[in-house]
Order: sequence, then C-alpha cells, then structure tokens
Amino acid sequence: MIKFFMSLCKFNFGEFEESEFRKFARMGSILSVILGIYYMMRPLKDSLFAQLVGAEFQPYAKFISVIFIGVAVAVYTKLLDFFPKHKLLCTLPPVFYGTLTLAYAVFVWVYQSGMIQKSILTTVLGYLFYCIVESFGSIVVALFWSFSTDITKSESAKTGFPFVYMIGQLGTVVTPLLFINLPISLGVKSDAISIAIVGIFTFLIAPLVNHLYKKTPDDLMKSQSPSKEIEPSEKRKKTGFIEGLKLLFSHKYLIAILAVNFFFEFITMIFDFNFKVEAAKVYQGGELTQYLSTYNSVLGTVALIFLLLGVNKITKKLGLKISLACIPVFFGIALSIFLSLTLLGTLNSYSLNFLFWMMVSCKAIHYSLNGPSLKQLYIPTSADVRSKTQAWIETFGARISKQGGSTLNLINQIIGMASYRILSSFIGYIFVIAWFFIALYLGVTHKKATETNTNIC
Repeated sequence: MIKFFMSLCKFNFGEFEESEFRKFARMGSILSVILGIYYMMRPLKDSLFAQLVGAEFQPYAKFISVIFIGVAVAVYTKLLDFFPKHKLLCTLPPVFYGTLTLAYAVFVWVYQSGMIQKSILTTVLGYLFYCIVESFGSIVVALFWSFSTDITKSESAKTGFPFVYMIGQLGTVVTPLLFINLPISLGVKSDAISIAIVGIFTFLIAPLVNHLYKKTPDDLMKSQSPSKEIEPSEKRKKTGFIEGLKLLFSHKYLIAILAVNFFFEFITMIFDFNFKVEAAKVYQGGELTQYLSTYNSVLGTVALIFLLLGVNKITKKLGLKISLACIPVFFGIALSIFLSLTLLGTLNSYSLNFLFWMMVSCKAIHYSLNGPSLKQLYIPTSADVRSKTQAWIETFGARISKQGGSTLNLINQIIGMASYRILSSFIGYIFVIAWFFIALYLGVTHKKATETNTNIC
C-alpha cells in the first residue's frame, strides 16, 4: 500500500525512499491536526468576537494580540531552554490551549443560552479568546516548523516539505466542514460544541509526535550537517527572547526573512479586513461563523489542489529564488484588481464574492508555494536561529506586521473607506516592489549556503 501512495506522489513531489516517505507522512499528520485545530478556531474567533465585542473593533484586538503574543513568545523561548522542541510540542497544545479552550466552551454555552448578558466581562473574554487563537496560530505552528527544520536536511526538505504541507492542508479542509458546521446540522445554535471539539483535538498532537520519534530511523532525524543535530536541552547554550532578537538584527539574511514575512502579513491584513467587514454586513451570528468556516475550507481545498497540481515543482525545477519572487508578482496583480474596483466604486458588499476569492487565492498560493519555500530558508542557519530567531520572526514579528496592517485599516474611520483603500493600495505597491528584490537576494544566498554545506548565520 505504501508503494502505491509513493508512486502517486512521485509526479508532484519527486522520488522518496520508503522510510523518508513515512517520516514526512507522519510529520504531515501532525501538521494536519495543528492546522485543523487552527482552522476550526479562526471562524469561531471572528464570529465570537463580532458577537461579544463587535467586528468594527477588530483592529484594536490585533493591537492587543501583539502585546499578548509578545509575552507568550518570551515565555515560549524561555521554555526552549529547558525542554526539547518535541516535548514542548507534546505538552504546550493540550496543557495550555486545550484546557483554556474547554473552559471557554462552557462560557460560550452559558452566554449563547441567554443565561448571562453582554457586559464588560463578556467583552474581556471576547478579546481573550481572540488573543489565544492568534497565539496558537503563531506559536504552535512556528514550533512545529522549527522542530521540522531541526530534523530535515535541505535537499530532503525540497521534496518533503511540500508533501507535509499537502497533508496538512487536509486538516484545513476536513475539520472545519465536519465540526464547525456540526452544531448547525444538529439544530444547535450554540458554538460551544465546536469549541469543545477544538479543545479535545489538542490532545491528539502528543501521540502523533511520539509515534514519529518511535518509528523514524535516527539517520532521518538530522538537519543540514552533523553539527546541527538536536541536542539535549541541558547541553544547549541558554539564550532567551532578547538574544533571539539580537540574532535577528545581526545578519541581513535574517532581516530579509523578516521583511518578506512582514510584507505578506501586512498586505494580507488589508485584504482580510475589507473581506470581513463586508462579510459582517451580509451575515450575522451563526451564519457568519458558517460562512467564515466555508471560506477556510475552500481556502484549504484550493491550496491542496495547487499542491496536487505540482505548484511546488517551481521550487524543484526553477529554484528557490524564482519561487520566492513569484509571490510578490501575484500580490501585485491582486492589488491592481483591488484598486481598480475601488476606483470604479464597485468594491462593496455586492463584491463580497470577489473579496472571498481574492483572499482564497492569495493565501492558497502562500500555503502551497511561499510557505514551504520560506521554511527552507532556515535550514542553513544555526540552532539558535532556527529556534529563537525563527520564533521571533514567525510569532511576534508576524503579529507586529499584522498590527501594522490593522493600524492602517483604522485610518478608514478618519479619511473614509474609499480614500483608505486607495492609500493602502499604493502602500502595498511599494512593499511589493521591495519584496520582489529581497526575495531574489534570499534565493541566491540560500543556494550558495546549501551548495557549500555551510551555515549563513
């Protein structure tokens, strides 16, 4: 049976050894659960925030989430000094996120049953759940990829990481459709059941990680060179959050990775805000949750289709430089359409379908091509960069990027929606041009490092 699946994947992903194929399949199952949890959380986060606080206050929630995640990343990087990544991946999701999510399910049941009314407490809990979900999407996903780059060589990652992404996308498609819509299918109006399912799913991660370690040969659990093997936490030099930040600004390669992440998150935040504002005008309550859940499932499906069609072959055949440079070109085209509709005065609730598919296209191309490419950039770096600096870039750094986009989104309250959309489009153009040339630099630098089997920084 395994030979049959290997032959199916050969066209899209290339040749695998059987033990290597099994390793990446196990990694993909872990990512599938993590992304499944996150994609169930996201529509619940947005819908519950709209119910408890108000959709128009989302930019303020983004700002608060930056502070929340800053504290969370500081704690997370400190934990890395005491626990190996695979053990942290086994304990953090169920102990912290699972427990809090199950408790929040009880609150949502009580609130949506009408036992308590909207108050300062419900507003605070609305912001809290928003921050918890944002931190899960940042910290747990970043932890998984930091762990993955520790156990994968560069050449193997070119074939294996897109395959891992493909399996992970199954979680983004299946779980929202099955479990977010379950209460509506059963005639239950409360979101509490869906939230409880999310909490239960966090307890599946540890058995999958342990199975990966138990079944995968030791020689496949190594990174770029023997000197980069995962070390016991007691032998590792302890470096905290500030040291990770210092490393980030010590080398232009790392600053460039931060810039690419910043540009993607900033522009996506502009698109996301416009999409959800218009969606909240058309749908309310449980209908909004279902609509956003459908959006997440469609996004996962399109990303999966891109992977199955072999989008990742751009990286294998044309190189990492070309695959990274394709993304800003794509976003530049999306910005042009966005600006054109704004100037024509047709970007409103009637064009919700356009905003829907624009978001799906931009994120799907990121998940299927840009994401796997960015993860490969960390492989020819030191262990501290792959743990502490990567965590800073992909968690706190990403939140700052989103906050930058959210701050720009607040300008619409001062200058009006039409003027705001024109301004944000032109800022986006500037970022897209810079993004393109930085992507070329990253691709060239990564190629030199992998060819000489040396660390960049």
